[in-house]
Amino acid sequence: MSDAIDLLLNTSLWASVLRIATPLIFGVLGALLCERSGVLNLGIEGIMTMGAMSGWLVVYMGAPLLVGLIFAALCGAMMGLLHAILTVPLGLSQHVSGLGITLFASALAYYLYRLLVEVGDLPPTIEAFKPLDFPVLSEFPVLGPILFSQALPTYLALTAVAVMAYVLARTPLGLAIRMTGENPHAVEAQGLNPIRIRIGAVVVGSALMAVGGAFLTTTAFNSFFPGMVQGRGWICIALVVFAGWRPGKALIGAMLFAFFDAFQLRLQTTVEGVPYQLFLMAPYVLSIVALVLVARRAEVPAALMAPYRRGER
Repeated sequence: MSDAIDLLLNTSLWASVLRIATPLIFGVLGALLCERSGVLNLGIEGIMTMGAMSGWLVVYMGAPLLVGLIFAALCGAMMGLLHAILTVPLGLSQHVSGLGITLFASALAYYLYRLLVEVGDLPPTIEAFKPLDFPVLSEFPVLGPILFSQALPTYLALTAVAVMAYVLARTPLGLAIRMTGENPHAVEAQGLNPIRIRIGAVVVGSALMAVGGAFLTTTAFNSFFPGMVQGRGWICIALVVFAGWRPGKALIGAMLFAFFDAFQLRLQTTVEGVPYQLFLMAPYVLSIVALVLVARRAEVPAALMAPYRRGER
């Protein structure tokens, strides 16, 4: 028990929580934006995999790290555009299309990696993002080592939370996105085009998902390997429900899962005699429990997964 308490008081634990939460923050914001407009994007797992591979690949070929993030976002946007075309103007099943995008994007990422990269006994590596240096701020007690010892993508993720919260709550664009997810016919009556709004939201949301994947290969690790996303996309889908489709609560949900994950990693080294599989399982079990407790009060966007056809009522 004392070891567990010591872990909770360790600032390195909370710094790692923020790092582990970063790809989840990008992913859950992307999924939230899609669903706020009325489109369920189950392609997130494949989109994150494509973002992880494409962002790493352009850096491996000599581009700067920021270009890698931008290229990953573009690849994610292309996958999102494909999903949006299939589900919005064509009105196909969002479940089937999303799962198809996941399979297609994952397979394409692995294929391109094998085609373009020579892989030996060890996977090739790049020079990943380093923690930014804040000489004075990083010396603050407690918060300094936690908040000011992170890499650039983590600060971009936190900024994205603030921007999305402001846009959805305080701007005409955010109102149009939210109303498209609630009643697209009311949006049409105001002279706006719900089809374009939904397509735009899915494209931007998918770009955010891909940046979350790119974080894994350009910051958390310095190489790409199959299966590295490890179900984070599906966790993001659950976190959207946990957050009640609100960016601020989405940040809390991502941090909560990241805490479970970081805590179990450290417990494995301090608690003996317990199978490590139980520790690996703990974050997912605890996340399911938290989701069950919160999901009953969640207010689902009324038009989520409902096909919109212009002129119909």
